[in-house]
Amino acid sequence: QVQLVESGGGLVQPGGSLRLSCAASGTIFSIYAMGWYRQAPGKQRELVAHITAFGSTNYADSVQGRFTISRDNAKNTMYLQMNSLKPEDTAVYYCKADSRTGVEYWGQGTQVTVSS
Repeated sequence: QVQLVESGGGLVQPGGSLRLSCAASGTIFSIYAMGWYRQAPGKQRELVAHITAFGSTNYADSVQGRFTISRDNAKNTMYLQMNSLKPEDTAVYYCKADSRTGVEYWGQGTQVTVSS
């Protein structure tokens, strides 16, 4: 079992920045990839950014160049640095971990609101 806890969400003005964190615990040795997803009201959950155990990353076109995903294996924590935030970035952001057994683990989500 893997437990994921997100933090760092909040209210920010357009153009501002936030850094989300996702702390993992449990059988973390089974994790080979992690990602950030988001879900806005009335919309489907979508991939924001993804990072493999080797550090390879990919981003949604809508956040490319503004968001940066990273992971600190020593701290068992993944991050999402979000810069130049826009109102359309408003959503609940979820952390996901993919295990080698094929099981997906999700965090509880953290709200990000971009508004003036």
